[in-house]
Amino acid sequence: MTAIRGSAAAVTGAASGIGRALALELAARGCDLALADRDEAGLQTLMAEIAKAHPQKVTVHTVDVGEPGQIAAFALNATAAHPGLNIVVNNAGVALMGTFGEIEQAQMEWLMNINFWGVVHGTRAFLPHLSRQREAHIVNLSSIFGIIAPPGQTAYAAAKFAVRGFSESLRHELQVANSPVRLSVVHPGGVATAIARNSRVGTGMTDNARRVQSIERFEAVAKTTPQAAALRIIAGIEKNQPRILIGNDARFMDLLQRFRPASYWSVLARRLEKAANAGK
Repeated sequence: MTAIRGSAAAVTGAASGIGRALALELAARGCDLALADRDEAGLQTLMAEIAKAHPQKVTVHTVDVGEPGQIAAFALNATAAHPGLNIVVNNAGVALMGTFGEIEQAQMEWLMNINFWGVVHGTRAFLPHLSRQREAHIVNLSSIFGIIAPPGQTAYAAAKFAVRGFSESLRHELQVANSPVRLSVVHPGGVATAIARNSRVGTGMTDNARRVQSIERFEAVAKTTPQAAALRIIAGIEKNQPRILIGNDARFMDLLQRFRPASYWSVLARRLEKAANAGK
C-alpha cells in the first residue's frame, strides 16, 4: 500500500482537468505537491486555492513536457523542494483531431513528444530519486484509446498504446528488481475535460462542421467528472493497482475488446452513435 498522507507528489498537466482535480484531492489527503504545467497562471490559481483550504507545501513549476530539458529541470527542482517526494503522476497530454491522411507528420510528432515521450522522460527523470525511497509510486496516464483504437485517433491511440506498453514492461522490470517503486497505468474513458475542445486540428481537416460534431459527440458521452477520475486514481495508488480503468464506459470497452479484439469497432460505433443522439 502506498500511503497518501505524509507523501509528496509531482503532477504534470496540473492546471486543468484530471491533473487539477488530482492535485486538490491529494492536498485534501495530506500530500505535499510539486505541480507542473505550461499554464503558469492556472498553476498560481490552483496553488492559491489549495493554500486557502490546506496547509500542505505546494510548489509550482512551469514545464513543457514536450521538452526533455524542462522535465529534467522539473525533477531536480521538485525533489530539491520536496526531498521525500515519492509519487509521480505523468498526466499531461494533448489531443489532435483528424484522420491519418489529414494530419501532417510534424503534428503527429508534436503529439508523440508530449503524450508518449513526456511520460518516458518524466519517468526517467524521477526514477533514480524514487528508487531511494522506502515506498514510491509512478502513475502514467494512458487512455481507453490505449486499449481500443477508433478512427480519427491514429496519433492519439499510437501514443496511448505506447504509454501502456512502456508502463507494463517497466512495471515488470521493477518487480524483477525488487524495487520499492510501484507503477500504475491509467485508462480513463470519457472524462468531462476541455481536451477535445482544446485539441489541435490536422492541417488537412477542412471540414469544421465535422470537427464541431466530433467535439459534441465526445462531450455527450464524457460522463465521468475530473474529481471522480482523481478519486479513482488515488484509490488505485493506495491499493497499488497496476491497471486503473476509469468509468463504466472504459470497463465496457475493455471487456468488448477482449471478446472481439478484431471487430469491436462496429459494436462501439453503433453504441456511441446512440449515446450521442440520446444526449441531444
